Amino acid sequence: MAKSNVKKGRKRVITSSIILLLLVIGIGFLFIPLFKNLKFGLDLQGGFEILYKAESIDGSKMTKEKLTATYKTLSKRIDSLGVSEPEIIVEGTDRIRVKLAGVKNPEEARTQLSTVATLSFRDVDDNLLMTSDVLSAGRAKIGQDSQGNPAVSLSVKDKDKFFEVTKSISEKESGKNLIVIWLDYNELTDSYSKEGNMCGTSGSNCLSAATVSQGFASDVIIQGSFTNDEVSNLVDLINSGSLPSKLVEISSTTVGASFGEGTLNTTLIAGIIAIAAIMLILILIYHFSGFVSSVSMMIYTFLVFGVFWLVGGVLTLPGIAALVLGIGMAVDSNVITFSRIKEELLKGKSLQTAFKEGSKSSFSAIIDSNITTIIVAIIMFMFGESSIKGFATMLIITVLVTMFTMVFLTRFLLKIFVKTEYFNDKTNLFINIKSKDIPDVSKNEKEKESKFSKINFLKHKKIAIGISIAIILVGGVLIATKGLNLGIDYKAGTSITIVSDNKMTVKNVKEDLKQLKISSNNVVKNDDEVYIRLDKTLDGDKVKEVNTYFEEKYEAKVNIGVVSNMVQKELIKNAILSIIIALFGIIVYVSIRFKFSYALGGVIALLHDVAIMFSLFAIFRFEVSSMFIAAVLAIIGYSINDTIVSFDRIRENLSKEEWKKLSREKFEEICNRSIGETFTRTIYTTITTLLPVVVLILLGSSGIFNFNMAMLFGLIAGTYSSIFIATIVFMAIEKKNLGKKEKVKKVYKDEFEEKKIKGINC
Repeated sequence: MAKSNVKKGRKRVITSSIILLLLVIGIGFLFIPLFKNLKFGLDLQGGFEILYKAESIDGSKMTKEKLTATYKTLSKRIDSLGVSEPEIIVEGTDRIRVKLAGVKNPEEARTQLSTVATLSFRDVDDNLLMTSDVLSAGRAKIGQDSQGNPAVSLSVKDKDKFFEVTKSISEKESGKNLIVIWLDYNELTDSYSKEGNMCGTSGSNCLSAATVSQGFASDVIIQGSFTNDEVSNLVDLINSGSLPSKLVEISSTTVGASFGEGTLNTTLIAGIIAIAAIMLILILIYHFSGFVSSVSMMIYTFLVFGVFWLVGGVLTLPGIAALVLGIGMAVDSNVITFSRIKEELLKGKSLQTAFKEGSKSSFSAIIDSNITTIIVAIIMFMFGESSIKGFATMLIITVLVTMFTMVFLTRFLLKIFVKTEYFNDKTNLFINIKSKDIPDVSKNEKEKESKFSKINFLKHKKIAIGISIAIILVGGVLIATKGLNLGIDYKAGTSITIVSDNKMTVKNVKEDLKQLKISSNNVVKNDDEVYIRLDKTLDGDKVKEVNTYFEEKYEAKVNIGVVSNMVQKELIKNAILSIIIALFGIIVYVSIRFKFSYALGGVIALLHDVAIMFSLFAIFRFEVSSMFIAAVLAIIGYSINDTIVSFDRIRENLSKEEWKKLSREKFEEICNRSIGETFTRTIYTTITTLLPVVVLILLGSSGIFNFNMAMLFGLIAGTYSSIFIATIVFMAIEKKNLGKKEKVKKVYKDEFEEKKIKGINC
């Protein structure tokens, strides 16, 4: 009978394994077409991004209606460029961001977008009489003048205004009774006194100068020495841009197609290596359970891309970084569960019971830690600019998919195998627990304690705090004396990255800049890449010139970013706001789920992590950009995630004690033991999260190097602060309450079944 059950169990395992294998193969076949159908950002396929500030040409306040009209205008123009996946995003009350990934000729597109095609009606002294508000938008058409020559016909919308203006002009003396129609009038260069005889020619913004003998309210004909093609082009421009606003470029990024392609390839290779390494580690640590977790990870990656495709997301370099980072963090969910299952096995429980209770007891910590990450990601999305929003979107998706695949799916798959009973006496194969380590409850054998539970982690807390203070002080002094090495996001200016296999030296590049009439002492070379930092912002024509020069001379891949002072100030404000709100959101959530002393300990640990990150960036002079702030926010989400797991164990262990009778020594011993019990999980999670970051540092794109360095510093600081800073602060607060009566808040139903819980608020 026993042999029969074994055979049945083996047969079920083989069947389930085949199904699992087929699932993996199916995902492999589906993944390639899914990936090819994703929309890639300009940093991965080339193109350019421009942030415009919309301003009324008559000095009036920019309204929502005017901004919407401008948005529609840009949409029409971009449609005419033939760009397959453009992005036009309205930001705030007066800004529009345009992203054109994969555009074949970025500079031509840039020129067409910047040709605002704003019509204005002026007198001979260049005073503004009317804007294009008086015209019917999109109603310009090809017409003819009285001699049958090509002309542009405009439809008048505000006939009362038009009559009033034309009547006023008609009453002026001869030579002054003219209405001059301008396209994109420039106050600095355009004047009727200089260009009056050029009106209607291709070299002038002056389209027409018509004598007005009486007031009228009919449609208008713009006539001049136009060809049919010129009239057709003018009609298109006016219909797509006859708006009462002008667009001022305040920041831009131009990425060569080859630069983007190279970035995508290096980042993907780094990501694949990182994922493969994590899967190998999981299998080595958790054996068959690690294999199932690896399968879930493949499904997780597929679903993340699938959801991203469904919501129409645009995959960018920060998005891939969020995905790879998310994989490391997603593994944490399985590590927590597997650690709990192993603990239950070491108490002498059967595999079925250990699996059930371990899965149940780990759920609360997983939920809490992932919700705090979502809170931070939402704040990033609300306050971040373009690249940060992409990172936040991917982070939100990864967390949600984690909850499905790495929690529910992994448990579902494992449950299938546990039910076969094949692994009942093969716990080493199932989850790396040798049978000899499982105590025999029937013989009253004692359970084995965690090998870290007896280590006194808090013994050297003063030394640990001293190290933190030293790093923060050194960093603080450097920030006060030298300042941070601010990128163009926070200092304004222009950054130029040149990648070429041809030999480039700093000396040669500085000579090139002289030829381009550009001044810069900030030229840094690293392998085949040269980074140039300019304090001034280059205009569109200069960006085109620089891009063409380096592409032709060195056959280089070029990436140029421009940020104005206006954008810089807003980014700084949003960075500070997002960090403050993230910390506040975490305090509120942790206070609700645990209590305020836990929340305060967690937030002080987070402030420690942020201070360490800023200090190390000041010490090593790494550049602080908007992606650095994204890393800071990601670490805030990750670090509290790590801290919550430790707090969850402390809360559980304290709930078994009678708070009123708890001594300081016993209290410290419980907190220390709780750290030891979760230490293995902390180490495994840190390794699996650090691994993709390290791989991206070594093999990934230079575009996210500083981001990954910030993540590296933050992950190490976050792990360290979860063990020491957060727990020490919590203990300092709670020691004052020892001996006092404490009401209990039962968070989880049936958490401690049939037990009367007395003690700390849990």
